[in-house]
Amino acid sequence: MRLLITGANGLLGLNLSLAAGAGHHVIGVDRCALNGVPFEHICLDLLDTGAVKRLLEKARPEGVIHCAALANLDACEAEPELAFRLNAELPGVLAEACARQGVKMLQVSTDSVFDGTREGIYIETDLPNPQGVYSTTKFQGERNVLSANPQAVVARVNFFGWSQSGSRSIAEFFYNNLSHGRSCIGFRDVRFCPMFVGDLAETLVRMLEMDLSGLYHAVGSDMLTKYEFGVHLAERFGFEANLIQPLLVEESGLKARRSRNMHLSVQKLSTEFGTPIPGFSTGLEKLFTQYQQGYPQKIRSYAQV
Repeated sequence: MRLLITGANGLLGLNLSLAAGAGHHVIGVDRCALNGVPFEHICLDLLDTGAVKRLLEKARPEGVIHCAALANLDACEAEPELAFRLNAELPGVLAEACARQGVKMLQVSTDSVFDGTREGIYIETDLPNPQGVYSTTKFQGERNVLSANPQAVVARVNFFGWSQSGSRSIAEFFYNNLSHGRSCIGFRDVRFCPMFVGDLAETLVRMLEMDLSGLYHAVGSDMLTKYEFGVHLAERFGFEANLIQPLLVEESGLKARRSRNMHLSVQKLSTEFGTPIPGFSTGLEKLFTQYQQGYPQKIRSYAQV
């Protein structure tokens, strides 16, 4: 399959492009150039007038996985108009273009579309109530995609892994602090279901290959708090877990509102696959193995020179 991946310079986009290249012809697109990547790359700002049309004409994809987004929560609060254009409008434009050309599309969304005020597990039919600019614009992006292209598939995700910048994921947050002996905070009242980015890459490609449509939760099968995430990472990497301070969100002083319960059910996706969805412990082991093999340095070498 000729597979177009947007946001190819980001944490998910780059890892996805590298993983998908084993079985597909990958065309990665991003505003920033990449150096020496083992896949075709196009440097383009998708917000430019006519950019989506030109991209599809040039890349001629059979499938599109749309990862590009403004994902920094505080940046979204500071620039809500840009967040709306990138996270809400652009996915709809891309979905409409894919529908016209008969191209399969997968839209990457977020687990934080729910307000997280209840104790139970969220399923796909539960009504979202996003908090903050990021979550609100991502939810609008979901609606725009499925309205413009009902055959598209939307995946709500939460993932961790190694990024080109070295500072994009929660795993890198804990690693960067703990490896230098610095104390850091871990929210003990925020529950989520993180998936290793390599497992997510395989999951997203499989969803596209199966021609799934509609909305799916594509998160890890295990729920834990962000504090617990940090402790498990510390123990696996041999760091001092007592450097992590277990705080409540309200004690952190963060500006952007955050959902405290992002426990999403993956039963729908697991049923479609006929197999269990990967969990956290195996994902953490894969993260550690990549660290041992020098993978973080490898992906940083793709930065523009």
